[in-house]
Amino acid sequence: MTVAPERPAFLDRPADRPTDWLRCRSCRGFVYRARYEDELRVCPSCGAHGRVEPEPRAAQLLDPGSVAPLPVPAVPDDPLSFATSHGGYAAELDRARARGVDEGVLCVRGTVQGHPLIAAIMDFRFFGGSMGGAVGERLTRAMELALRERTPLLLVTASGGARMQEGALSLMQMAKTSRAMADLDEAGVPTVTLVTDPTYGGVAASFTTLADVILAEPGARMGFAGPRVIEQTIRQRLPEGFQTAEFLLAEGLVDGVVQRSALRPALARLLRMWAARPAERPAGEPDITAPAATATASGAGLLRRAEEVPAGDAWDAVRLARHADRPTTLDYAGYLLEDFQELHGDRMTGDCPAIVGGLGTLDGRTVMLIGHEKGHSTRDRAARNFGMATPAGYRKAARLMRTAAKLRVPVVDLIDTPGAYPGLEAERRGQSIAIAESLRLMSRLPVPVVSVVTGEGGSGGALALGVADRVLALRNSVYSVISPEGCAAILWNDATAAPEAARALKLDARELLRHGIVDAVVPEPPGGAHADPAAARAAARRGCWSRSTRSRGVDPARLVAERGRRFRRFGT
Repeated sequence: MTVAPERPAFLDRPADRPTDWLRCRSCRGFVYRARYEDELRVCPSCGAHGRVEPEPRAAQLLDPGSVAPLPVPAVPDDPLSFATSHGGYAAELDRARARGVDEGVLCVRGTVQGHPLIAAIMDFRFFGGSMGGAVGERLTRAMELALRERTPLLLVTASGGARMQEGALSLMQMAKTSRAMADLDEAGVPTVTLVTDPTYGGVAASFTTLADVILAEPGARMGFAGPRVIEQTIRQRLPEGFQTAEFLLAEGLVDGVVQRSALRPALARLLRMWAARPAERPAGEPDITAPAATATASGAGLLRRAEEVPAGDAWDAVRLARHADRPTTLDYAGYLLEDFQELHGDRMTGDCPAIVGGLGTLDGRTVMLIGHEKGHSTRDRAARNFGMATPAGYRKAARLMRTAAKLRVPVVDLIDTPGAYPGLEAERRGQSIAIAESLRLMSRLPVPVVSVVTGEGGSGGALALGVADRVLALRNSVYSVISPEGCAAILWNDATAAPEAARALKLDARELLRHGIVDAVVPEPPGGAHADPAAARAAARRGCWSRSTRSRGVDPARLVAERGRRFRRFGT
């Protein structure tokens, strides 16, 4: 599909000013041309991002002196001999090339902070960046080169869609490029898309949205059909900001909106993490499926026998597990991980704030961290549904786990939720199906998985992140089929019997270890993790995650089989 996008907010030379001044089409303010270029073509008054041609874009993103164009394949210029009463396609091509642009994409290789990268940068100046045979072939050859060399691929998009003058042959480029992206997925080659304004039609509906990570510049628009087409078709007024990067982020369709000045650091961060993925486990490094060490004399290690866990009241554990100041997933991410890049959205319906996740490095090794997020303040906890995830949250987690499997990096899941969100919209979106699909996916993930109950482990909403090779629990965490209040209301007909129900449910860490629900317990500081968050996070690093996620070279079939046996034994 080809879309004629509306006029974007970029800068143009005003007729009443000298040529060294520009006027922003967004805020109508004036800006000195030299400053505009220094600001990477971003309006200093309103932040509107102007278009950038492929050559300066490559210079902005890649290391100086590292950029080298890839060979240009020869393809038929006018395969349909397309002509109208206004003229022929071949003549239009000649006129476009006479302006100094040979096609709608430039493919290069280079480095970012020394990390190799292959980049395909689309050029809206040439037929609106539309995808014909030449663009599709250049893109596919860049993808094939990335596949052969196992080099990460960057796609910078700017397009109105497929090129009408090449008919169905242009349409076929969608399938060709999508197949090449599938080959990269199968081989575990990382891919990232940078969406720039505009990205529409067949380009958006093929390779653009198939990358592992999708970033977008502020205000960049992406969609299959443009706003005018939609409004004319459905006769409805579209919401403000429809199809902009910010809208796409809120709807769970992109991973992040990044200012142009921050794009190169963000790209470097991803490349560093992707480079920290050794192909196999070095000799002598512990295996995630092997028995873990017992507690150290200082108590900083893992407790593997119930007798080692200090006895306590189950209801006290429930109250400590629910404490508003208890460290959350984002707290642990900020302390434990370097280069953490949060990823957003399920690429389908939304970005549930109750589940967060992303890539980061732990002791120099890349991991995918996923967890429930409650927040601390009343406002933040309410905004995050108190850690109760919607179907979009579980589908976001599943997307990140599939990405981890592709990139062959371990998954660390942090569990802290009263349960899945019990709302009308959640049921409409298939809450039960989303949880069931997560359980099935985790049971077959071909990479190491560690789940840690850091607070509340409530019912199926917790188990959806709990099918792991090793399941650990913080000392004052709880894990149960139902909340004590719910159990008391049903079996005692009295919600005030919750403390008694908590003891009967055997939901505290000591009892969970005794029954084999968890494999080990992580000690907490006196008074609970919230009493000394720094000590709690340090204990977690020393006693659990820094060892549990360093497995490499474990046969995937063995991992899956051992995980299956772990859960098969319950109830026998």
